Amino acid sequence: MPQNLWNENEARQNPALDGLVYRSNLLGRDRAVVNIYGGNTSAKLTERDHLGREVEILWVKGSGSDVATITEKGFAGLRLAEILPLIDREKMSDEEMVAYLAYCTHALDRPRQSIETLLHAFTPAKHVDHTHPDAIISLACTPNGLELCREIWGDRMVWVDYIRPGFTLSKWIGEGIRANPHAGLVIMGKHGLVNWGESSRECYDNSIRTIQEAEDFIASRRNGRRVYASAGVPQLSAAERHQLFAQVLPGLRGAMSKETPAILKVDDSERVLEFVNSQRAATWSQIGAACPDHLVHTKRTPLFVDWTPADDVAALTAKLSAGVAQYMADYRAYFDQCKHDGDALRDPAPRVILIPGLGMVNTGPDALGADVSNQLYQRAISVIEGSQSVGEFISLTPQEAYDVEYWPLELYKLKLRPTPREQAGRIAIVTGGASGIGRATARRLAEDGAHVAIFDINLEGAQAVAEELNKRHGHHRSIALHCNVTDEEAVAAAFQAVVLAYGGVDVVVSNAGIAISAPIEQTSVADWNKNMDILGKGYFLVSREAFRLWRQQGMGGSLVYVASKNSVFAGRNAAAYSAAKAAELHMARCLAEEGGSAGIRVNSVLPDAVLQGSGIWDAGWREARAKSYGIKPEELDDYYRQRTTLKVNVYPENIAEAISFLAGPRASRTTGASITVDGGVAGAYLR
Repeated sequence: MPQNLWNENEARQNPALDGLVYRSNLLGRDRAVVNIYGGNTSAKLTERDHLGREVEILWVKGSGSDVATITEKGFAGLRLAEILPLIDREKMSDEEMVAYLAYCTHALDRPRQSIETLLHAFTPAKHVDHTHPDAIISLACTPNGLELCREIWGDRMVWVDYIRPGFTLSKWIGEGIRANPHAGLVIMGKHGLVNWGESSRECYDNSIRTIQEAEDFIASRRNGRRVYASAGVPQLSAAERHQLFAQVLPGLRGAMSKETPAILKVDDSERVLEFVNSQRAATWSQIGAACPDHLVHTKRTPLFVDWTPADDVAALTAKLSAGVAQYMADYRAYFDQCKHDGDALRDPAPRVILIPGLGMVNTGPDALGADVSNQLYQRAISVIEGSQSVGEFISLTPQEAYDVEYWPLELYKLKLRPTPREQAGRIAIVTGGASGIGRATARRLAEDGAHVAIFDINLEGAQAVAEELNKRHGHHRSIALHCNVTDEEAVAAAFQAVVLAYGGVDVVVSNAGIAISAPIEQTSVADWNKNMDILGKGYFLVSREAFRLWRQQGMGGSLVYVASKNSVFAGRNAAAYSAAKAAELHMARCLAEEGGSAGIRVNSVLPDAVLQGSGIWDAGWREARAKSYGIKPEELDDYYRQRTTLKVNVYPENIAEAISFLAGPRASRTTGASITVDGGVAGAYLR
């Protein structure tokens, strides 16, 4: 149920554009009222132009903005007097409309105006809301939507049949309002709602009241009836569902990523399970999109998998693979049937996958994109339920859907995104990622566009790094996981958590380490075992889990070992450490040979004396190492610098740069390589 959230104190504290910013943010708080990135709002205000003249300015949401988070800078300003004469035109192409509106610009350095700007200009009120509420679309997506809406609102309603947004729709709305002296709202068939008012508060109140009236009507018609009646799908516990998802997601991601690497999001919420487990989900889900605004992020239909937990996981794996292949073939046929000259095929893989008994998988170019797909299909579930409560759910025709999905003005929003970085759509794991080289590597891979999972026994430190990366790079770009790399079960569980979070793994940086160094006669068996356990067994367990996942995913993989210059140039009083690092390097070379046929690359970096911010050194390491060289602990950094050829210090960021190169496409033809990053230590090079 929509709630009227208007708070006068809050409104007074956010008076920007006569309350337009506050009203927009308020509407966006409830996604059943306004879809993420959907809807648009406006206000017509008197301003002074560059010559000091008073002019009426239409402030309207900028293209690609989300009303939930929009600020004043997100609104475009246009001179209204120059727009209004357009209503007298008979027709106007999208290209002509965009070009014309560019000449009406009042506010510079603002985003391009919403594609539905003329709708706001032609609605004769100071404040206008265009929203896509679930309840309204439920009514508008029924064959008898006009009759149902007249039953609720009578002559207060102006109805316009579906047509793609643009000049004609805006003209119909403007003329419909002017022709009806009782008009208080507009219902757009298969599309949405328009409300207005002379103040921001009045406009908001009208929007919420209209939506509430629609919801009350649908509830009265449903009369307690359960629309999503159960099909008797066997019930699984959350743990069982997650175990099944972990088994099938890597293969699904591989199938989905033939053209563009995908990030996956799992949703096994009660609401989603109610839908996918219902008797008619397979039929209703294939009718079409619930709203034109959904199409770019969900495609016209989801992939529905004919499987239940009564079948085994092998059957599910096979059906997912075959289902994705068939979906992509069908999508290409849909494109060929509906395309216009100059259209370019977009990624044909599904954006929504529905699996009875398990839930929903959403995909996107990144975690935010997958989340947007998820949010919008949750809205579709609500719309279908509402439509089926009062009649039958209908949707756009395939051609109508295509004309929105491939509409240049809609695709323009996607062009606003930054150019993808080299690791875009990729998922990386960094062990020992809470400090030193691991932390610098996590930061660098995130800069490269990757989603990064931080593994460390120091969970608090890992969480701090993940929080930093999410704040800098956006929604769900990093997660932190406690992982002891010497524990077989812990490593498997951590990898599974990454699969459930993102769908798979592409890059693994094996960096977790320890440095217990002492003369051989002072090295205990416990010290020897600890070095070998972390630097040998730990690297083995992480590599084995990565190889298992990569073979299932079928997308290749990139494994980078953070070894040491001690791998090839042993240091004094470091027999245990050097031996373990040498084992790492040889294991990397063996795995490069083993993984090559599967597209798995394995490379190593060999740092030396990277002390800054590092967490691998035991408490007495600096003192013991300095003593072995006959110097004071505080002189150690200078000592290392003096013994190098290049006379430069080595920092974690230098190692991260080498890892970035080896992990990504710049080294796509390189495997079995080792790069020394040591400032020029004499002898620390490969022979």
